[in-house]
Amino acid sequence: MKKYKLFIACDSTNISRVNKIIKNTNNNQLKIGYKFGLEFLNSKNGRIFISKLKNKITFGDYKFADIPNTCASAIKAVRDLKFNYLTIHISSGLNALKSAKKVSGKSKLVGVTILTSLDSKSLKDIGYTKEIKKLVLHQAKLAKKANLDAIVCSAREVKLIKKIFKKEIITPGIRFDEKSDDQKRVCTPMEAYNNGSDWLVVGRPITKGNIKKNIKKLINQLR
Repeated sequence: MKKYKLFIACDSTNISRVNKIIKNTNNNQLKIGYKFGLEFLNSKNGRIFISKLKNKITFGDYKFADIPNTCASAIKAVRDLKFNYLTIHISSGLNALKSAKKVSGKSKLVGVTILTSLDSKSLKDIGYTKEIKKLVLHQAKLAKKANLDAIVCSAREVKLIKKIFKKEIITPGIRFDEKSDDQKRVCTPMEAYNNGSDWLVVGRPITKGNIKKNIKKLINQLR
């Protein structure tokens, strides 16, 4: 079986819980990294945990979104944690993306497009007038212009983005079945990989319940 790449979302403030997730998802059939979002990164012991985590692919999902100087300064502030991947909202603007890229060092800077929890109605509520696919494509062009290393988008938009962005594409909003929780633009693992996703991000479908059984379920879906 092809060695598919997968980021496990470690969404918890409980260090024991995160250690359990890492221990129970370790296997040789998938290439696995660990994504740490705002919940964990802002927790009391989150930074200490990351600083001691060795020999793992790490994804700091900060989703930086601010003026250029602040984005660059924030990335400098976490450089000691040596994340393999760091996220920034493409909506921060081209100057912020370029400033962040200049200081990202060995960490791959990942541009976040439209969150998978949003749909067309949600975007209209915010004030966007473009439809989702056109907006994501526009953002991908900005990411390319800023020389970002990867993009985060829904698996539904991967084929479109790949036409202009040739680097890594990371897709959240992955569900094993019809249950979408608070996500809107979702896909199954195989749909995402078939669309061209390089990495999937999976949280609750794996970390909720029996983690080892959930990993086996994922592997079986990919056979």
